[in-house]
Amino acid sequence: MDPQSVLCLMLLVLCTGEILCKPTFRKERIRLDPELNSQVHEENQSFQQDHEAFLGKDEAKTFDQLTPEESKDRLGKIVNRIDSDNNGLINTEELTAWIKRVQKRYVYENVAKVWNDYDVNKDNAISWEEYKQATYGYYLANPEEFQDAAEQFSFKKMLPRDERRFKQADLNGDLAANREEFTAFLHPEEFEHMKEIVVLETLEDIDKNEDGFVDEDEYIADMFSHEDGGPEPDWVATEREQFADFRDLNKDGKMDKEEIRHWILPQDYDHAQAEARHLINESDQDKDKLLTKEEILHNWNMFVGSQATNFGEDLTRNHDEL
Repeated sequence: MDPQSVLCLMLLVLCTGEILCKPTFRKERIRLDPELNSQVHEENQSFQQDHEAFLGKDEAKTFDQLTPEESKDRLGKIVNRIDSDNNGLINTEELTAWIKRVQKRYVYENVAKVWNDYDVNKDNAISWEEYKQATYGYYLANPEEFQDAAEQFSFKKMLPRDERRFKQADLNGDLAANREEFTAFLHPEEFEHMKEIVVLETLEDIDKNEDGFVDEDEYIADMFSHEDGGPEPDWVATEREQFADFRDLNKDGKMDKEEIRHWILPQDYDHAQAEARHLINESDQDKDKLLTKEEILHNWNMFVGSQATNFGEDLTRNHDEL
């Protein structure tokens, strides 16, 4: 749908009082394996991944509106909170616990923001019918508005996919999600009983020929598109090696569901701990595997540094401390 059609549709939705919400299209997949994470950190000099891990996505955006002096001042206060034993040193365990706390808080705050949009009858539960009508109601009532074949396919594909995920999150089977169940629905990667859905949706997203497997070309196409017809960049060649060496475990030229699970949900790998170790390694000036407040503030840009050039009124707002 072109931008003008989108605007008209939004105005129509507002005028009719309908709620048009975004279907749960897959979130960006995070490669959790250590080999690839180290490459990502080396290539990403903006530290955006570090900022989001350390602060959470929303708070990272808030910090982007602060001056360096304000960022350092707030970072110092955060360091005091991370230092749970008050010994003036931040170890891997303390930093890992902080990152996990930030991640969990982001997930639950995200659900709180959208809860009232879906809980139409205000019974403190969201039924499948409420979610379906809020997300797909306009499409179901006005299919003629969606003439584009790709849009038709997208909605027809996502509706049963959302219903499948909703039922998986609905532990008591009453087709009404409480806050914990709805959190599992929106953020399945955070819940053990939703991991199978995460693997299945990843397979469905990448498996373009729908043969139930992900071959090397499908794996690469999920990350890189030959839109300009030019040669593949060097990192794509590295990814092809990753596929052959670490993804295709049984060496049959494709990934099945178990191999996909091993890829996106590796056992014995703690993403928060890996991020904590990375932050410490990059900031530990005396190499004692501990961070002082001074070491963190010296490398403040990795933790919270702003790349923003647009200051203005946002600087005068009262930003709540983490």
